[in-house]
Amino acid sequence: MALFKKRQVGKPGEWYYCLVHNKVEEGPDCPAKDRFGPYASPEEASHAMETAQERNLEWENDPNWHDGSKDAPKTDGTSD
Repeated sequence: MALFKKRQVGKPGEWYYCLVHNKVEEGPDCPAKDRFGPYASPEEASHAMETAQERNLEWENDPNWHDGSKDAPKTDGTSD
């Protein structure tokens, strides 16, 4: 039994998007593994999933991202 509850690190005015509750929260109410952020505004935090999706597409299409391993998808449109 813990005597003290660990407080999540963060400051008032920092906004996060909670992946568990699917909502914007001020301050880190949920563990870091379950949130995106911090963001400067609630509006910015509300677009966290779209931002992540855009970044994933950029990385998937970046030729420098793939190291040529057999599991990496081909980016030149050819197949094996």
